[in-house]
Amino acid sequence: ADGAWAEQRAQKHLERHGLTLIERNFASRFGEIDLIMRDRATLVFVEVRLRRNLDFGHPAETVTHAKRARIRRTAAYYLKHRRGGAAPDCRFDVVAIVGGRERSSTERLRDAFY
Repeated sequence: ADGAWAEQRAQKHLERHGLTLIERNFASRFGEIDLIMRDRATLVFVEVRLRRNLDFGHPAETVTHAKRARIRRTAAYYLKHRRGGAAPDCRFDVVAIVGGRERSSTERLRDAFY
């Protein structure tokens, strides 16, 4: 429930900044991408991270090297199987949410990794 709420909040945040949703929760055998969005001609693969507070670090810090590798492999799979192998300009963003439904802050890290 919290994950779905965080993804919806992230989507609305990105839409307010001009991005358009293409797909939510795209899954392959390699992993899942929370949001796939378009920013003009750029395809944006978005990882959403939620933390109740900063006691154990910033949410973006939880996107480990292994997690980034899974996201990259899943993005490559998406491009091959959903886009016919076409390789538009792409980037990887992280949306970090701290707090909960009552009160939270949302931050986008554009080009968070490659």
